[in-house]
Amino acid sequence: MEMIKQAPKKYNPVNYYFIADPSYWPIMGSIGIFCTVFGLVQVLHGGVFGPYLMLIGVAVLLATMFGWFGAVINESLKGLHSHQMDRTYRWGMFWFIVSEIALFTVFFLALFYTRIFTVPTLGGTSFEFAKALMMTKGESTHHYLWPQFQAIWPLLKNPSPTLFSGPEAVIYTWQIPALNTLLLLSSAVTVTWAHWGLKNGNRKQLIIGLMLTILLGCIFEGFQAHEYIEAYTELNLTLASGIYGTTFFTLTGLHAMHVSIGIIMLTIILIRCLKGHFLPEHHFAFEAVSWYWHFVDVVWLFLFVFVYWF
Repeated sequence: MEMIKQAPKKYNPVNYYFIADPSYWPIMGSIGIFCTVFGLVQVLHGGVFGPYLMLIGVAVLLATMFGWFGAVINESLKGLHSHQMDRTYRWGMFWFIVSEIALFTVFFLALFYTRIFTVPTLGGTSFEFAKALMMTKGESTHHYLWPQFQAIWPLLKNPSPTLFSGPEAVIYTWQIPALNTLLLLSSAVTVTWAHWGLKNGNRKQLIIGLMLTILLGCIFEGFQAHEYIEAYTELNLTLASGIYGTTFFTLTGLHAMHVSIGIIMLTIILIRCLKGHFLPEHHFAFEAVSWYWHFVDVVWLFLFVFVYWF
């Protein structure tokens, strides 16, 4: 067993450093997020300045991540992380993941509402409990507005095909989606295996586990990109192909963005491990990234079941 020789000296947290120095990075990050989202909206609506604004936002976000991560790393290397700071970081990461759960929950609820209420209403085949809740008038809506519409999910034929032509087909569940599920589940195993190596002082296991996790994440993103290209070029499955295409790309695209962020974070952790920044008893940065990666894995399981499978 190869021990971590590059690790810093024994962990001796200070007892007086409770509040981090003032930082402008949160404001920079907010500006970056605003520009990215606003630019993306402009791109979707054909705005001239949309691509440029989105690129500026992404650049600001990357600069924020680089600068903010660097500031926190410097604090850690200087021994300024007290027990109180450690608890603060843990609670901060916990509530960040809770906010991410809320974000994905909103889009999943939109998907469920579309499938359970909207599409059956337009097709005149609403579920009994939806009728009991007085949330639909399916028969009249179907009879007077869309008599030819059939409430079948995945939605290949929209209520008004002349306005929104539906996709010719959907992504087959047991090809790339199933393979991507296996890849992400395997990456959850490798990052946990790497964590065990860090806690046990096994440097070789730590490095190999992290490298495998990053590799699996990159392969996942590659397959996801291939899936998107196939959807657009062969299946006519696009953001403009009706509610199915919109929900499909919103949910899977948002998840792919989180996987990309996770890969960046894992790469930073790998570099820090190569430099020996962590000790078996002091490595919350590694734990925080592993929490985030496991969250990404769990979200994908919901996506696989409710977007690709059922």
